[in-house]
Amino acid sequence: MIHVAVLFGGISTEREVSLSTGGQVVTALRQAGFQVTPVEVTSDLAALVAALQAAKPDAVFNALHGRFGEDGCVQGVLDWLGIPYTHSGVRASSVAMDKAAAKAVFAAHGLPLAEHRVVTPAELEAADPLERPYVVKPVSEGSSVGVEILKEGDNRRAEIARNWRFGPQIMAEEYIAGRELTVAVMGDRPLAVTEIGTGHVFYDYDAKYAAGGSRHTIPAEIPGDVAEAAKAAALRAHQALGCRGVSRSDFRYDDATGKLALLEVNTQPGLTPTSLVPEQAAHCGISFAELCAWMVREARHGP
Repeated sequence: MIHVAVLFGGISTEREVSLSTGGQVVTALRQAGFQVTPVEVTSDLAALVAALQAAKPDAVFNALHGRFGEDGCVQGVLDWLGIPYTHSGVRASSVAMDKAAAKAVFAAHGLPLAEHRVVTPAELEAADPLERPYVVKPVSEGSSVGVEILKEGDNRRAEIARNWRFGPQIMAEEYIAGRELTVAVMGDRPLAVTEIGTGHVFYDYDAKYAAGGSRHTIPAEIPGDVAEAAKAAALRAHQALGCRGVSRSDFRYDDATGKLALLEVNTQPGLTPTSLVPEQAAHCGISFAELCAWMVREARHGP
């Protein structure tokens, strides 16, 4: 019987999401016939290493989200220990988590992007970095943590800048009106295009994880050529970063102009009861247990 250690929890702002993902994964892997050792990750790195050395798993299922879980840090620890793990390796994880670095890769591969700039909090406080409306977001956070939209007449810019707590840089990005789309990639296969509808201003943390926080339309009711373009771009982005296993690419699509823009690639997409990847897999006839088992079979270490 294959023995899998499931890492969950962590110390990022997305700890609660990871706890939910981890619980789902533990149950699914046991249903799929794996021996499973849950390992709750805290700030004690030595304890994590000791737990893995004691468990001696055949593979690790990385159910961590956010900083230290999907930015290459824990991947480096697992590489050091020589344990195969799910999802992407150090390089793809670290580049994808850094929105500025990831956009540079996407631009080099000709992928469709929104106009964007990286600024400091002082620069944001002094002036608008882009024409309004635009979005400001942390360079290295996930789950829409810290995202704000600044529209005409909004006087919060200086306040947002002065209270910024997500690092020394801010990603400013053109706001694209229209629809929120997402595409999961499983290996070399884009699964489907989901449209995310929410009563919130944008697809924020609560919309993502609260029950009833968003509506998912799968397949998205968009022109066929746009759906194919989104799936092709998601696969190219996955490959450009060097991702492994499962990733999820997020897009904005403006019906009025036909503009499709890749926003980011998530190398550790959520696997909670409200998450998008399990839903797309189910749409393609893949149960959650089968999805998790496939991810374990694809586990690797190294770059």
